[in-house]
Amino acid sequence: MSTEKPICQLIGMDGNVFSIISKVSKVLKTAGMEDQAKQFKDKARECGSYDEVLSLLHHYVDVR
Repeated sequence: MSTEKPICQLIGMDGNVFSIISKVSKVLKTAGMEDQAKQFKDKARECGSYDEVLSLLHHYVDVR
């Protein structure tokens, strides 16, 4: 993965974990990072908690 992460605006959006996964995936795809989007979604599905998903997404996007 490149060192520069795309910006993902999460402030003010639905806090549902599935909405967050979808948003992060869309941001990655829009940035031309289709492989990372798939990898993120696969790893997010394996997470055991909401907090794990939040921690994971920070490895893929810069949250604003």
